[in-house]
Amino acid sequence: MAENPLILDPNGGMPRLLEIMRRLRDPETGCPWDIAQDFATIAPYTIEEAYEVADAIEREAWDELKGELGDLLFQSVFHAQMASERGLFSFDEVADTMSDKMVARHPHVFGDETRDKSAEQQTRDWETVKAAERAEKAQHGTLDGVAIGLPALLRAVKLQKRAARVGFDWPDAGQVVDKIAEEAAELVEARDRLGAAEIEEEMGDLLFVMANLARHLGVDPEAALRAANAKFIRRFEGIEAKLAKDGKRPQESTLEEMDALWNAVKAEEKQRAAAGSNS
Repeated sequence: MAENPLILDPNGGMPRLLEIMRRLRDPETGCPWDIAQDFATIAPYTIEEAYEVADAIEREAWDELKGELGDLLFQSVFHAQMASERGLFSFDEVADTMSDKMVARHPHVFGDETRDKSAEQQTRDWETVKAAERAEKAQHGTLDGVAIGLPALLRAVKLQKRAARVGFDWPDAGQVVDKIAEEAAELVEARDRLGAAEIEEEMGDLLFVMANLARHLGVDPEAALRAANAKFIRRFEGIEAKLAKDGKRPQESTLEEMDALWNAVKAEEKQRAAAGSNS
């Protein structure tokens, strides 16, 4: 079978990628794995690729970002190809829908409205437009349309923001802190007196209120947790490095020894940070 020249064109751009995807899904000549996939099986990869984009940005790994964005784009192409095969919509329709949405949501750029607005006013206008779009989709409830597939922490914040718009919110962060103490006490009680289901429920309640506190403090809880994960990795690797100097591995150490090394790594980090701020 003669290969389509477009597939081999290094400057083929978007048409080349779409043709490659079509070939991968060809029932007779395509890749068996790609042919076997559907929306549900590809969705987890789509989420994973989005996080890898965020990871590259978080690490400022700009040399990796191009590839990660390409991986994420390929996920959209994959979903659009499967939709096209079912007669649902094409990739061009996806692009046109996005373009129409951006034009409609930016009348101060593409319409007659003035650009002389604060960022806060533009945010309010954006929410007004989105509310009208939800109404057209018969999503009349305050919490309608918050995607179920979002990471739980991110979805918690979005649900809380929606509820806050209609006045269902604590007026200040202090009351949220009080609620955290209450939920923590209920979790301890569940641990001591109740079963696994109740413990899980109370843990969920505590995490939900923690997300609410982050919102009140203007903190992105996903970003904060990613930073905490990175810090934990960095410090634990510091423990491993110190143990390795003595010819030991963590499993050959004790909790007390590793805890002392953790504190040493932490102190060294603070010293380097202080030295950097004074330079």
